[in-house]
Amino acid sequence: MDILENRDQWEATFRAGWLAEYQAAGSFNWKIYNRAKNTLAPDGPAVDLSASRLLLISSAGGYLPASQEPFDAENALGDYRIRAFPGSTPLNTIAYAHDHYDHAAVDADPQVLMPLRHLEDLVAEGVIGELAPNVISFMGYQPDLTRVLDELIPAILDAARAEGARAALLVPS
Repeated sequence: MDILENRDQWEATFRAGWLAEYQAAGSFNWKIYNRAKNTLAPDGPAVDLSASRLLLISSAGGYLPASQEPFDAENALGDYRIRAFPGSTPLNTIAYAHDHYDHAAVDADPQVLMPLRHLEDLVAEGVIGELAPNVISFMGYQPDLTRVLDELIPAILDAARAEGARAALLVPS
């Protein structure tokens, strides 16, 4: 099953429409953006969370300013890289480089986008077997789905395999 059905058609429409207009005008016309539409939902075998290692993935653009480069939040075409940092990281040391959502909620309570302490509670209660040692973060603003498919998803899958994850929780921003 393809992650994006009719990929070639989506890419041609994106490049000839939204991207071409952005390159010509220097501004976005979201009314002509070709949103992906799949007809089939992905499925697979169930996972017993109580016996699994869970990987937290966040699209909030979280990074550690003391040791990591921020995401390129001002890039009009997005930043398709990931950052990994320990799940034990104090929440007040995580910064968010992402200009495409209101930061008021995450500034008030980082757990709305990085629920690390809540997940630790679920491990202590036996709902989740264990947490992967690291969190994976990326900047969720990414209009070019072909780059998501070719760059971002493989990087996340490689990181998930390296973490030994059997399940993942994606917290979108």
